[in-house]
Amino acid sequence: MAGTFYSQIAANRRNSFFLALVVVVLLGVLGFAIGYGTTGQAVAGLGWLGIFGIIAIVSSLASYYTGDKVVLGVSKARLVTADTQPQLIDVVTELAIAAGIPMPAVYTIDDTAPNAFATGRDPKHASIAITTGLLEKLDREELQGVIGHELSHVRNYDIRYSLLVGVLVGTVALLADFFLRFTFWGGLGGRRSSSDRNGGGGLQAIIMVLAIVLAILAPFFARLVQLAVSRQREYLADASSVELTRNPHGLERALAKIAEDKEVLEVANRATQHLYFTNPIKKFEARSKGLFSTHPHIVDRINRLRALTGEVPLGPADERELAGLD
Repeated sequence: MAGTFYSQIAANRRNSFFLALVVVVLLGVLGFAIGYGTTGQAVAGLGWLGIFGIIAIVSSLASYYTGDKVVLGVSKARLVTADTQPQLIDVVTELAIAAGIPMPAVYTIDDTAPNAFATGRDPKHASIAITTGLLEKLDREELQGVIGHELSHVRNYDIRYSLLVGVLVGTVALLADFFLRFTFWGGLGGRRSSSDRNGGGGLQAIIMVLAIVLAILAPFFARLVQLAVSRQREYLADASSVELTRNPHGLERALAKIAEDKEVLEVANRATQHLYFTNPIKKFEARSKGLFSTHPHIVDRINRLRALTGEVPLGPADERELAGLD
């Protein structure tokens, strides 16, 4: 069993870093194409990257130091102690010790929909938030599975990693939108570069067209990569939770219970949905229209957990029951 989940952890880490590298390459190609296409000079691509790189750094620093407070505030989370939530604090404490990380701040969200998330910039500055619905509807083993999953996000630095990818994706979208708006309003239409006046503008024109195409498609593909990274980290956190609890069955039951629950998590939104244990925006909700999935399918997550212990995958009846709920 140990070899199985350690190999799963290693595979998901490799996949996540590869996907992040794809976003970096996409950003580089887009920046160079815009710079060269607008000026006919290769060095201009580096200049554009420098400007938006500064924007990305400033945005990431702001998110790094204040992002968790914003998320907790938007989610209406309230800090709890051992006096108000003794069982929850006990479970978090024992799993934090097992994970070898400092005890995070623990919050609850007053909502009947069962779910949870972790936030913060590193294990020393981490918080986890659990809905009251999760505490009411899960038994101790199931709660351990969920808490182990969230603490794995903390231990694996998933929060910081997700921030990095998010900033890169945001920079791609910002760069593309600025370029398209500038082009649309004629900022580039009346100017000719020196290479064009000298009869060497053919390559510049081709790259200009490429830049426009990339500017239209890049944000879409960057978002897809971000979602793929998010899904990979969820698989990783599931495997890591099993490592901490030594009990895949509690996590499996928690996934099934939460997927089947029909309660709507009102405080969740498009900006925070990727943080949660399972996708908090259900498919039957009107606000789910046009959204890409931020989480793997529940059936896939359960079958991966079953593979860790050599159990057979879910049968057709169970798959039909869970299909489409997440």
